[in-house]
Amino acid sequence: MTGTPCDPAAVAAGLIDLLDVREIVVDPAFATPATVAAYEADSSPQPGGHVFGGQVMGQAVAAVGRTVPEGRRIHSMYSYFLAPGDPRHPIRFQVDALRDGNSFSVRRVLATQPGRTPEEAERTILAMTASFQEQQDGLEHQERAPDAPDPEGLPTTAQVLDGIDHPVARYWATQRPIDIRHVTDPIYLRPDPASDAADTQMVWMRTLAPVEADPLLHDAILAFASDYTPFEPILRRQGLSWMTPGLRMATIDHAIWWHRHVDANEWLLYVQRSPSAAGGRGLTHGQVFDRAGDLVATVTQEGMIRVKDRT
Repeated sequence: MTGTPCDPAAVAAGLIDLLDVREIVVDPAFATPATVAAYEADSSPQPGGHVFGGQVMGQAVAAVGRTVPEGRRIHSMYSYFLAPGDPRHPIRFQVDALRDGNSFSVRRVLATQPGRTPEEAERTILAMTASFQEQQDGLEHQERAPDAPDPEGLPTTAQVLDGIDHPVARYWATQRPIDIRHVTDPIYLRPDPASDAADTQMVWMRTLAPVEADPLLHDAILAFASDYTPFEPILRRQGLSWMTPGLRMATIDHAIWWHRHVDANEWLLYVQRSPSAAGGRGLTHGQVFDRAGDLVATVTQEGMIRVKDRT
């Protein structure tokens, strides 16, 4: 592979800078009676000039988390992706407080950018609702992680894409801040030979290098990382790959439930399957397990997925 070799520590540190949103003055023109804060953040350049959806979700988690009482951590969030982001403009996050109870806090955040026309003053690109809870004891049970080979023996993305001189391949191999290692065969370049028989995908993931960050940012990193591979179980079942000609994909909505909180520096096993594809949409259900086999999060995503002229 050609291009400048990456510095893993610098790439990982860049993720923390990306998610560490900065507080700004609330604009009264857009505020509601429930508005409690506003933040701003920049975008990381992506091949093709788009904004990565996981970035916007991670930044939104970081924004809403700064407005809840101390000791409360996110346990669920639901995001709608309403419009593509423009990396040339900062993203503004306006947070509304919907509820602060004895144990739970609920927040809504709108991620906006300047409109594309003089008539469109502001454009909403993401709407998220998130709930936070104090640490509490209660009933416990969980599913356990399936058997999977250790991540240390699996090829890195850079090794899988070695020798591929393409902007997207170079970015995936050297600039993604999350180390993703496929247990099931990667489908970056070619379809899974098992096709619809491969109803489950498994990947290990963690930050590319250790980072120092507060617990809120580790929750934001999980939101960020969860958006890299949800389309892949759909592609597998359809006998497609990321390189399929005419392939168009966009996330519609994305939900996460945090069952336990984790250190994003440690390996997490992301087990995914697609139970349905219909109407130009595909659904993926994912479970995230830690190295000890505990279920730490559940992820569900629906996306638009189309292949031009496919018969």
